[in-house]
Amino acid sequence: MNLIKHTHRGMTPWFDDIDRWFDTAFAPIRSGPREGAWSPSVDISEDGGKILVKADLPGVDEKDLSVKVADNVLVVSGERKFAKESEVENIHRLERVYGSFERSFTLPESAVTDKISAKYDKGVLKVEIPKIVAKPKKAKVVKVG
Repeated sequence: MNLIKHTHRGMTPWFDDIDRWFDTAFAPIRSGPREGAWSPSVDISEDGGKILVKADLPGVDEKDLSVKVADNVLVVSGERKFAKESEVENIHRLERVYGSFERSFTLPESAVTDKISAKYDKGVLKVEIPKIVAKPKKAKVVKVG
């Protein structure tokens, strides 16, 4: 399974570097929530007849998640919405990013895409992708002559 490379949305990649520098330099004076695209951490493992994708999505409501497969590409997307936890206006620091996300993964030809299952529990999305397991072929003895 391959991770599809993210393409920069800015005019040039160095604009993105400048944006990151300003975000870091002025983070201490930021008082409101950071909104925009973010990318959740994902673990991908393979166990015999299945591929397991685990995505950390703390604070994302299950109804705001989407798991789709098209043209052998698994797409996990959703949104983490900002909900004010307190009426206190004395917030000192907000580091969590809110907004939409999308992760895409190319699946191997052996993936059985019509039998994919997904479960969401305690902020972790688990997507299970069954694989066609090829049985080892027995050697055939060919008679010479």
